[in-house]
Amino acid sequence: MTDNNRNGTLVKVSSVDKVFKRGSEEVHVLGGLDLDIPDGEFLALMGPSGSGKSTLLNLVGGLDRPSEGSVEVGGKRIDKLSERKLAAWRARHVGLVFQFYNLMPVLSAQKNVELPLLLTKLSKSERKKRAGIALDIVGLSHRAGHYPRQLSGGEQQRTGIARAIVTDPTLLLCDEPTGDLDRKSGDEILDLLQALNREQGKTIIMVTHDIHAAARASRTLHLNKGQLSVDPVD
Repeated sequence: MTDNNRNGTLVKVSSVDKVFKRGSEEVHVLGGLDLDIPDGEFLALMGPSGSGKSTLLNLVGGLDRPSEGSVEVGGKRIDKLSERKLAAWRARHVGLVFQFYNLMPVLSAQKNVELPLLLTKLSKSERKKRAGIALDIVGLSHRAGHYPRQLSGGEQQRTGIARAIVTDPTLLLCDEPTGDLDRKSGDEILDLLQALNREQGKTIIMVTHDIHAAARASRTLHLNKGQLSVDPVD
């Protein structure tokens, strides 16, 4: 157990720069960024398009590496892990929720939720059991045998959330989770995320452009020109 864990900090981003190269041009997306996220927080990240919200989410989730600086999760420097160890760390600790669900159309809801468990040593029966529990948590047990094309947008996103939580991850990272949904379906997804945060203690980082969605989080930060602030961008 590290000091970070003892004082409640789960994620620590320190002096992070992120530079993308496009031909001979360098694009600086994040510059000297610092961020501490307590264990059990529901954080909303807002900002204009191209401000680096999704880039920051990818860094915290181990999907990308910083050009400079460090990213710690649970006291572990994930930016220093080898690709193999990083992939294993992601599979165990990160659940991803996408705007457009990213479900496999040829698989049922049940089988889509089981997908992350194929990376584990669980038996077929145990995978089915855990997927069933995850679908029950999101209120979709009755649709387990249905294919994505047979589900509404809200039901597809619930399936995506069940898939994200089936491994009991440390972090739930959501990139515009309500961006493709109408207000009613979006509110139901936000209700679910709030319940996962409050009742199951899930640490959630949600990128959103929607003030209504961000209001559900326990804290909102605004990203602009590579820097975070508590105030909206003018």
